[in-house]
Amino acid sequence: MSGSRTSFVRLFVGFLLSATGACCPIELTPPSVVLHYGDTVSVNCTTSEDMHDGIGWEASVAGTGLEMVNHLTWSVKNLTQWSVSALCFINPAHTSLWKQSFPETISLGYDDDTMREGNQYNFTCDIRNVAPVQNVTVRWYKGDTIIQTHTFDDPSKEPVDLSPVLSYTPTREDEGVKFRCEAHLDLGPDGPQLNVSSEEFNATVLFGPDVQCSTVELLEGQTLENRCPVTGNPVPVVTWLKGNEYADVKLPLSRKEAGMYTIRSEGLSESIKDIQVHVMYGPELNCTSKYIAIEYAPRNLTCTFEGYPEPKVTWYKDFNEVELPENLTRRDAGHYLITASNKLSNASHRLDIVIIYPPSQILELEDSVVDVGYDLRLKCSSSGNPQPTYSWSYYRTANVMEENEDGVSSLIIRSATSYNIGLYTCQASNDRGYISKTVRVTVKGAEPECPITVTPDRMVIPYQGNAMSVACVTNSTNVKDLYWQGVKTNSTIWRVDTHNDWDLSPVCTATFEGIGTCQKPLTFILYKTPDSVSIQSVDDFSSLEGEKRQLQCDIINVAPVRNLAVLWYHGNETIKPVNGSLQVTGCPPENTNCDIRTPVNVSSTISITLNRSHNKAAFRCGAQLNLEPERLQPLYMSSPLNITVYYKPVINDTKLQKAVPVFRGYPEILVCEADGHPPPKIQWLYSSDKKPNVSGGTLIVSEPGLYSCNATNDVGSVSHDVKVILKEDYLPLIAGFVAVTVVVISVIFVFIYSIYYKNTKMRRYSLKNPKLSTHNGNVAHNGWDMQFPMTKLS
Repeated sequence: MSGSRTSFVRLFVGFLLSATGACCPIELTPPSVVLHYGDTVSVNCTTSEDMHDGIGWEASVAGTGLEMVNHLTWSVKNLTQWSVSALCFINPAHTSLWKQSFPETISLGYDDDTMREGNQYNFTCDIRNVAPVQNVTVRWYKGDTIIQTHTFDDPSKEPVDLSPVLSYTPTREDEGVKFRCEAHLDLGPDGPQLNVSSEEFNATVLFGPDVQCSTVELLEGQTLENRCPVTGNPVPVVTWLKGNEYADVKLPLSRKEAGMYTIRSEGLSESIKDIQVHVMYGPELNCTSKYIAIEYAPRNLTCTFEGYPEPKVTWYKDFNEVELPENLTRRDAGHYLITASNKLSNASHRLDIVIIYPPSQILELEDSVVDVGYDLRLKCSSSGNPQPTYSWSYYRTANVMEENEDGVSSLIIRSATSYNIGLYTCQASNDRGYISKTVRVTVKGAEPECPITVTPDRMVIPYQGNAMSVACVTNSTNVKDLYWQGVKTNSTIWRVDTHNDWDLSPVCTATFEGIGTCQKPLTFILYKTPDSVSIQSVDDFSSLEGEKRQLQCDIINVAPVRNLAVLWYHGNETIKPVNGSLQVTGCPPENTNCDIRTPVNVSSTISITLNRSHNKAAFRCGAQLNLEPERLQPLYMSSPLNITVYYKPVINDTKLQKAVPVFRGYPEILVCEADGHPPPKIQWLYSSDKKPNVSGGTLIVSEPGLYSCNATNDVGSVSHDVKVILKEDYLPLIAGFVAVTVVVISVIFVFIYSIYYKNTKMRRYSLKNPKLSTHNGNVAHNGWDMQFPMTKLS
């Protein structure tokens, strides 16, 4: 077929009824089908008829046989036939004619009129002349309840006799129950429904005796009568026993009579059973009203709770239900309500529990800081039973007070001082134990004080001097211990041995409440002045200028070396050591902080660079002990050491300038001086055309030119050049003119003065016959009072 054209297959389906004239009870789904060529087709055939002999499909493709179902599907995969027909058919059930026979009565047979519990018995239902058998059903009834059903498979259509049997094992519950059988004939919906019942069998079951209880509960005062039913057929005879004694069930019981009883029953057989009898009564509490316990000790509280049923005991504290632990703690102390209840009644009791426990951790007490001069309060509180008492440990001073109020102990420090610095311990104690806490108080603006006194506080003693004593004392009552440390003494007074106590460091040590251990050292020095002090040169005595030389100062038998100062002198000047070293007997050379206190030999070495000022100058060293800041020990000096220094000449250029003028006709003297060791040789050098006058280092020149002074010794030589410059001398002319001028002025001055003196100042006087002045007898002359009498001459 062409792909451009679509082909369809039309399929007709239908149904066939094999019974003529009847309505066909089948349905096709779907009733018709149109599909593509090659597609799958599926049609379902369903019937609503229950009674039929089968349905099936008759088709040219994929037909089916007859099947006993209510629905059947015809299905073809990949249908390619153009002419297809399919037909669903059903065969209805065939109608039969039955011949029936049913009795009007049936009978019930049994083994015995009386049955024993637990034995098996047979019942027989006799049915006579019944047909058809396969339509008969026999039902067995106990009372109105079907307990068994019998059916039959016999295909016989003729009447027969049936005797079905019921095997049954009776129990005591079957006593008086009625048994019967019924026969039913069911001939279908179109036939009759027939049934007939046998006479009833009234069962008599023998059993027991059986005791219906294992325990008995009754109120106190009630009896055992009718408390434990005993069943049996025939009715048993019941006897109560307690132990081996008869118990009268009509007597009221008390709680003491509760216990194990025995019931003896005689009937069909004999039965003996032990019964637990409980006498019920309300809760009863027996407990003390106050219980005192030690914390963590095992609980020994005896509270008894009686009652039956056993009462439920509940403990309440502060309205909350609690459980009392085996080991009580302080948290368990308080008021308790105890309740006991059962189904009969309730009972209650109040109990006070007191726990004895040691003081708890101390609260509120912490390290504190206070400014000097201000107040401070330290609080110490602890819980315990009995209530704790408090004690304080500290350095006691007048400005500290203790207060105790409401279980809290306070320590009040007024105007804090340095003596309030330290540790403060609060101890809380009772019969069960104690606890303490220590805190530190710091006073800002104050330094800690150690309240001990060392007298004297400084001791500087010469070797083999007079022995002295020093005391370690305190005025405080808080002292726990006071002793000398670092010296051998059992007393607070130590006596110095000036022959042997070299290496001691005495420390006065005391332990105080609150402060703890504090110390005050004694400044102690046992000293010895040196036996001798000497100086020497490590190298040769003679050296050249500029070379380095080492000088060594030896100090013999001096102590202590740490207080020793070595001084160096050049003439009367002090030398500051450069690259100096100090070697102490018994100390390694690299140890610069030797602290040997016994007498030792000391060598001090310095290095100097030689110069000409050192030549023939005395070097000395001195040893001095710096023992006290305010007082120095004498200086012990060595003998002088002279060193010869060789150095080359140096010309004195202050007397010999580089340029010297000379005036014509006036010779100039040039002096050449040089310093050196050995003393240098002076020589003047000049050109050969010059004719100066030479005498040693002095040169008289009158001619210009270059003159050189040369100074030479064994170390070296040096020269100095002088340039002589010739100048014209106008000075004589100037000097003559000035002299003439001075002479002329002098003559004029003398002439004028002589005239003035003659006219105004000069007089003639006679000493003969003098006349005294009427004023005072004296002669006035130029304002002076002359003491000589004079006569004025004409």
